[in-house]
Amino acid sequence: MRFYVIGITDSTQPFFTPEVLRVISQGRVFSGGKRHHDIVAPLLPKGAQWIDITAPVADVIASYEEPETVVFASGDPLFFGFANTLRRLLPEAEIVVYPTFNSLQMLAHRLVLPYHDMHIVSLTGRPWPLFDRALIERQEKIGVLTDRQHTPAAIASRMLYYGYDNYTMHVGEHLGHPHEERVTTVTLHEAAEREWQQPCCLLLTTTEHRHRRCGLPDGEFALLHGRERMITKMPIRLLSLQALQLYDRQVLWDVGFCTGSISIEARLLYPHLTVVAFEIRPECEQLIETNARHFGAPGIIVRMGDATEVPLDDLPRPDAVFIGGHGGRLKEIMARMLPLLNYGGCMVMNSVTDGSRQLFTEACQQLRLVMDEPLRVTINDYNTIEILKCRKQP
Repeated sequence: MRFYVIGITDSTQPFFTPEVLRVISQGRVFSGGKRHHDIVAPLLPKGAQWIDITAPVADVIASYEEPETVVFASGDPLFFGFANTLRRLLPEAEIVVYPTFNSLQMLAHRLVLPYHDMHIVSLTGRPWPLFDRALIERQEKIGVLTDRQHTPAAIASRMLYYGYDNYTMHVGEHLGHPHEERVTTVTLHEAAEREWQQPCCLLLTTTEHRHRRCGLPDGEFALLHGRERMITKMPIRLLSLQALQLYDRQVLWDVGFCTGSISIEARLLYPHLTVVAFEIRPECEQLIETNARHFGAPGIIVRMGDATEVPLDDLPRPDAVFIGGHGGRLKEIMARMLPLLNYGGCMVMNSVTDGSRQLFTEACQQLRLVMDEPLRVTINDYNTIEILKCRKQP
């Protein structure tokens, strides 16, 4: 099978090269969105068949039965576009691409803004994690593809909620359309209060650079009942995260998060990481939200309830588990986590008593986990803490 994938904008009078016009004139089966059909309908040969691209896309792909199909797609079909879908679902097909400028390029052109250093995120049919990562990484120029849920207003509201107010937003609506195109530069507060037309995209540029922090001050955390000892102290927190080796992990489960200090520090130090936080005490749910908002750590998945009983099957499998609290049920928690822990993954716990160290050691023996040499640390007038670690091997 062969596909000719032609990129177009919202212009009602698109310009095509002679080669593209020849492909269109010789085509018999065409495909694209309804908006694309409205634009190119006058150019299609008499008797042409049109296949609408609608969800689910896999069903549309399955309907392509002719040896050759001409597909119209927005912008550059290889830029989060339909050509990528064809390559993924029909890897043996021949694909010929005729691109035009994608929407973010067009917006940069309208703003006369260099875009070689733009960090690009697509929120079109996608969740927040990659956008959150760009914010945490303090990217200075972020291009965002939107959809009807992830609108400029929703994006601005999320940024303001987590304290990322050091950006200006540039929004391009109906780019390429001779009558409806609009480019607007606004503050995030203004963007959050406006209605925006689809299709649109946006560029975020920093008004000031803010440095990332390593080692969040204990005094800035809201605490459970104001108890200073109910938080993993910053030096111990950093050593614990180092023991978890999160730089090459993908998913961290933080069991017994309390204030959320481990989850939040991990989220900010390792923005690529998916963090899932567990806690049995109901009052801690608002506590971690308060602290995550204060430190600008969006995207932590919170699961409330007993870690030995709450549903786990819908969560991403961990390759690192930190046990911050266990309520005397350490063995049960480790036994439940173990089948879901990826091979090569690890569990880490901080122990302040001989009893908890003994429980951890016995659990490792029973579950056939390889235990590393403990690290003993004393901070100020606090008791000596042992950072305990074990690993799951094939």
